[in-house]
Amino acid sequence: MMIIMNVEATQEQVNAVVTRIEAHGFKAHLSKGEERTIIGVMGNDPIKTKDQFMFMPGIDRIVPISRPYKLASREFIPQDSNFPVDGVTIGGEEIVIMAGPCAVESRTQLLEVAQAVKEAGAQVLRGGAFKPRSSPYAFQGLGEEGLQILAEAREITGLPVVTEVMAPEQVALVASYADILQIGARNMQNFSLLHAAGESQKPVLLKRGNAASIDELLMAAEYILSHGNRRVILCERGIRSFESYTRNTTDINSIPVLKSLTHLPVILDPSHSTGRWEFVTPIARAGIAAGADGLIVEVHNHPDEALSDGGQSLKPERFAALVKQARAIARDVERR
Repeated sequence: MMIIMNVEATQEQVNAVVTRIEAHGFKAHLSKGEERTIIGVMGNDPIKTKDQFMFMPGIDRIVPISRPYKLASREFIPQDSNFPVDGVTIGGEEIVIMAGPCAVESRTQLLEVAQAVKEAGAQVLRGGAFKPRSSPYAFQGLGEEGLQILAEAREITGLPVVTEVMAPEQVALVASYADILQIGARNMQNFSLLHAAGESQKPVLLKRGNAASIDELLMAAEYILSHGNRRVILCERGIRSFESYTRNTTDINSIPVLKSLTHLPVILDPSHSTGRWEFVTPIARAGIAAGADGLIVEVHNHPDEALSDGGQSLKPERFAALVKQARAIARDVERR
């Protein structure tokens, strides 16, 4: 349930409500707006204790939250959430483009791609140091060496870094190098990892599993949010269907649906959702038109030689063309 405080409520009154919430064994999550404070009460059916709070000083009203996901819902926070990451605002008026190779293969490769995507207009550098692969014999990433190369690229280009973390025990290591932790589609319901990412208080990019419903994606986000970590980015990256011509089926519907259900920023991964470089730009355009807050795009200087996902990676010059088209569509939908 949500406890909505009066406009005139004092901090002492807010603290008293939080103390009583915790005394009942629940967790209190505060959202402070320009005019009033909203307190989310999380636990096992807290609405049954509503009478314990109704007449406390400073409380305006108590509202049940109907969604199974509480902190992620627009019932809890009606306005869009946004937050800064090293000077880049995620979820604001500006559409944020994250770009880079699927995997960090070498220092030379990453620095060349990082410079290229920055010059084209990317605001965040992506690159995998740890790679979850379908085959145990495929390239698994450079590990900490890859993280060190990403950190060097950030120093040189000024671009914040997003990279994948695969296990709870990796969170501290990856968080020491990266600006945003990515939880990939295969780990969307790795609940131990979600808990650890939430506890880290680092921004988290959460990708939708290829067989996950929208509700399941939002419930996965709830695990992260339940630790007081409000900096969560949702990513649509395609779902599995009967169609085999593309790697996945891009669920463009999910973008406006998610934007209606949650206050969290929503971005699109047109690379994984199509699996073919020639379709990446058209789907990216569609995502922006549908209301996405950003894109995450795979870019490689030599896709034919890539150790991972070369077939869906754009060459730098094609990425630059995508950014130019993205800017034109952003203007049409009154975004930057």
